[in-house]
This record gives sequence, C-alpha cells and structure tokens, in this order.
Amino acid sequence: MAFYKFGRIACFLAMMLLSVPLVAGFFGAWHPALDSFAHFRVHLAVLMMLAALPLLFGSLRWQAIAALAFGAAALSTTSSALPLPGLGPVHAAIQPRASDRPVYKMLQLNLRFNSTEPGKALSLIGRTQPDVITLEEVSAQWNKSLEPLLARYPHRILCPYPNRIFGVAILSRRPFAEGSEPQCFGGGALAIAKVDFGGRTGDVAALHLGWPWPFEQSQQIGELSSDLASLGDSAILGGDFNATPWSAAVRRIAEAGGLTLMPSAGRTWLTFMLPDFMRFAGLTIDHVMAKGDVTVHSVTMGEDAGSDHRPLLVEFSFKDSAPQPEDSESQTVVLEAPPSPRGS
Repeated sequence: MAFYKFGRIACFLAMMLLSVPLVAGFFGAWHPALDSFAHFRVHLAVLMMLAALPLLFGSLRWQAIAALAFGAAALSTTSSALPLPGLGPVHAAIQPRASDRPVYKMLQLNLRFNSTEPGKALSLIGRTQPDVITLEEVSAQWNKSLEPLLARYPHRILCPYPNRIFGVAILSRRPFAEGSEPQCFGGGALAIAKVDFGGRTGDVAALHLGWPWPFEQSQQIGELSSDLASLGDSAILGGDFNATPWSAAVRRIAEAGGLTLMPSAGRTWLTFMLPDFMRFAGLTIDHVMAKGDVTVHSVTMGEDAGSDHRPLLVEFSFKDSAPQPEDSESQTVVLEAPPSPRGS
C-alpha cells in the first residue's frame, strides 16, 4: 500500500514538473530561454501524459484528466493538420502541379561535417538530379568529396563559417542570373544566389543557424534579419534551423524574410546514438520556406545520406510561368566518392 501511495506521489510530481517547461515553451517570443523549451514540446507533452495515466485510477483523476487534455492540446500545436489558432505553425498549403508549368527540384541537406559516408549523399544527388542544392556543414573534407559534382553543378557558392570548420553552400545546374553575384552573409551562415530558372529568376538561399539559447541562435537571427529582408520578391530557402517549426525562432526567420514555412516532412534529425526506428524521438529542425511566385508542390524526407540529418526533396514551380525548354538529359548519373576511413 505504501509503495502504491509513493508511486502516485511520484507520478503527480513528475506530471507537474514536466508541465512547467511545457508551458514555458509557449512564451518563447518573450525570451529565447523560454523558446528553447518549445523545441521539446512533443517530448515534454508525451512524458507528462504518461505520468498522468496512472493517476486516472485514484483521487487525483481530475488533475490527470486536465494534464491529458493540456498535453493533447500542446501536441496539436505541433501538427500542421491540427494547429490551435495563433499557436500552431503557419504553413503554406502544398499546391498541385500545373501541366503548363515546368517543375524544378531542390535538395536540402545538412551533410554532417565529419561524415564517413560521403558516397551516400553523392549517390542520392546522382539519382534525384536536383536543379539546385542547399547544403550545410560543408567542411574542408566535403570540399574534396564534392569534386565529382562540380562538372554537373558548375554554378555554385561555398561559404566559410566563423568556426572555421564548416559553412553553407548552394550548387546549381541552372545559371545564376546575368549580372548577379551570389553572396555569403553572417560569416557564412547564409548564402543567397539569384538563379535563372528557364527565364524566371528566383533567389535560392541556404541557411544554417546555431544552437538555441544559451547558445548564439537568437543573436544570429537578429544579425541576419536585414540580409533575409534583402531576398527578392520570389525566393526559396532551405536550411538547418536547429529549431522546430512551432518555435519563435522559426517565426522570426519567416517574418524577417517575408517567407512562409512549408509543411514539415518529419523528424529530420536523430542522433547517431539511436537506431532509425526511434526517429519518432528525433527533432524537426530542417525546413523549407518560400515566397512570391514560387509555388511548392511537395516536400518529402529522403533516405539516409550518411548524416544525422535526413535530406529534404522539394518540387516547385513559378506561378504563371510559360513552358521553357528543359534539359534533354534523361539518364541517371550515380556519383560515388572514394571511401574514407570511418571515424576520420
């Protein structure tokens, strides 16, 4: 009997303790420290609900019911299908393809700066043949591994990074717009290139934010706000935000660039310490945003590319664009990198 009573007290205390950071995460706009809790909203809500379940069969059942209801409401704010007004992520609707418009492909991927399997990423690129690629954590090791791509992606910009370890990059089969020069901002955290898509010009951006508070993410967003505001009227951005779609950090990026967040494809990040079947415990921190005449038709999560991040495969077109001659190449080129020793 004493053990049963102790168990109920422990569950009640756990339920209450978990509710504190869960509630705090809804006030992330007030301070970046609170926003850090928002990234773990799903985990906190599920754990709080599990702690509440045993209390349904005792004198604390009403408190348990309240906790379960609040947990369910918190989870609904993380879903593009069931957002609470003013609390859920603001998503653009995925638009169906139009038969009279050319469709372009973009690949978004955090390569993992010390990946030991570069061949997986190169093979994915060879099979999917995206028109443009936005990359993060491009290290000196990756500069060498990407060499097999350079002939097929002659238009590119690789940015350094303040930590001198890795930066962002944009690779494009499409030419950069005449008279434009791609640029790096924020010490290499953001790259922007103006790309010619068969006569229609759109900005392509790659973004890599640092970790949330107590690290540099909030300050970094402030420093990049004016650069994001410089994006053209039509733009598509891919990146590793190190922030979940319902966070204040992601809202700040969208507002700074006049961008709209695309629906999430799933939990894109999972530590190497966990097997892939536990991806439900990962985090949704890789995103795609767009604005203007860019119409996104799909955002899907790709297969393992040798990184702790999963790639995002994006299809998009331009509104009211006339059909343009596209590449006549139909073959799939599978690119492989020379093997590198594991743990290098």
